[in-house]
Amino acid sequence: MINLTIDGINVSVPEGTTILEAARTAGIDIPTLCFLKEINEVGDCRMCIVEVEGRRGFATSCIQKAEEGMVVKTNSKDVAEARAVVLDLILSNHHKDCLTCVRNGNCELQKLAQKYNLTDVEYAGEMCEYEKDIESPSIIRDFNKCVLCRRCVATCKKVQKVGAIDVANRGFTSCVSTVANESLNNVNCTNCGQCIMSCPIGALREKDNTKDVWNLIKDEDKFVVVQTAPAVRAALGEEFGMEIGTNVTGKMVTALRRLGFDKVFDTNTGADFTIVEEANELIERMKNGGTIPMITSCSPGWVKYIEMNYPEQLSHVSSCKSPHQMFGALLKSYYAEKIGIAPEKISVVSVMPCIAKKFEANRDEMNVNGIKDVDYVITTRELARMIKQAGIDFVKLEDSTFDDPMGEATGAAAIFGTTGGVMEAALRTAVEKLTGETLKNVNFEAVRGNEGIKRATVKVGDKEVNAVVAHGLGNAQIIMDEIKSGKADYQFVEIMACPGGCIMGGGQPIRSSKERATIDIRKLRADCLYSIDEKSTIRKSHENPVVNKIYEDYLGEVGGHKAHELLHTKYAKREKYK
Repeated sequence: MINLTIDGINVSVPEGTTILEAARTAGIDIPTLCFLKEINEVGDCRMCIVEVEGRRGFATSCIQKAEEGMVVKTNSKDVAEARAVVLDLILSNHHKDCLTCVRNGNCELQKLAQKYNLTDVEYAGEMCEYEKDIESPSIIRDFNKCVLCRRCVATCKKVQKVGAIDVANRGFTSCVSTVANESLNNVNCTNCGQCIMSCPIGALREKDNTKDVWNLIKDEDKFVVVQTAPAVRAALGEEFGMEIGTNVTGKMVTALRRLGFDKVFDTNTGADFTIVEEANELIERMKNGGTIPMITSCSPGWVKYIEMNYPEQLSHVSSCKSPHQMFGALLKSYYAEKIGIAPEKISVVSVMPCIAKKFEANRDEMNVNGIKDVDYVITTRELARMIKQAGIDFVKLEDSTFDDPMGEATGAAAIFGTTGGVMEAALRTAVEKLTGETLKNVNFEAVRGNEGIKRATVKVGDKEVNAVVAHGLGNAQIIMDEIKSGKADYQFVEIMACPGGCIMGGGQPIRSSKERATIDIRKLRADCLYSIDEKSTIRKSHENPVVNKIYEDYLGEVGGHKAHELLHTKYAKREKYK
């Protein structure tokens, strides 16, 4: 252990701890901007400088290790003045259109300016001017707001191992850019949105579709249906000051009705269809010599990644559409027929934790007979903005339930939103279908948890099924290299593009770097979904009575011709660079 003094407080920390981490253990707040724990620890912005007694100059606390007997001052007159100068210089080349910025009120730079009472920029001078990149269906890149913290670059390169962006040029003209300064739409970006989650400001943001959705709602010729993904209910409350991991399902449904949607349905019902079809596909492959291992296809960022990086392995990917796309197809076929409305009169809006779903909804493959499965995708953040625009006091809303008949779902569908959830839900169905026996314990603990890669062997009768779960594209790369080399002995693989799965998707509430370093956000949101599962009356997708009724009345057999027409798709090689 190392003993030191920080602002007069005696602190004892393990050897190797940085001054920043040591200060946080003592409840002392040192400001940061470029720091992102275990991802971007480079000391570029210099906002975290401190004084160390007996040393010249300032120490950068996010990278400077604590030493025995060290005496640190984090807020002396000299430190405060130096930080103010650094902040002033950062702001001097930053577009300060805060009132119209999507991150207004949730901007780390804005909070620092408020903290240091910067009401004017002393060092105003020449500013760089860049054209916004708006071509991507998912992400808007506005370098005029960038502070060169490099958090997005580190996340894309180190966590996702995609490397779609990097720092280009030198000196004053340095900027975060792409190959040949192309649009993100034309390079190897997967639309996962983890760069947005890492950005401390508004230089990267989701493409906003709230105006499109408002116009749909106001169109009297349209019957507008909204569906919500499992992970949304575990995070939406955060946008209204509620505790992380609060289950706000009932309030969310009430808010959606008050916004004016004609019907409010649950994507979890679509997830139950996905599991039934996916489990059937796995069984068929295992019995009939199909391509093994089978890899899940629920994450559109992951699907785009394999299309670009491992196109020769696409036969491993399940042909199942993702839950919201399946659900959209059913709403514009089965449901349209049931209520007597022409499919083209029905508009489907999906509320998703994922910005890659915006890209997915616009894929050419995601339609039936020329009619798109889903018309628009909005994120958890966009829904929160719509609720605020409508003047709804979300916290005070009463609870209500999803509309019938497409609002009934199982606990298995709820856990789709966290890493390992798709695997666990599919195993519940596949094991019972393969053995003909009822599971005594439906919890598959081996595929739960935060490890980047989780391997498990599941006993199925007298056979063993080897399964692996990977979340984050960096971990996906490891599994794909194993499969490509022929060394993998798996039957079933779950891959999610985002670290933690959908609960940490690119469209979820953005938390500050300090919160990400000190709070296990991922676990709190995941616990919410596991709690929903535990409390559910039905916890296996193939036991959902609504799902079974639709197969009986409309789809026919699981994996049959009608099911394939509506619920399945195909993927093809995609070039990394246009």
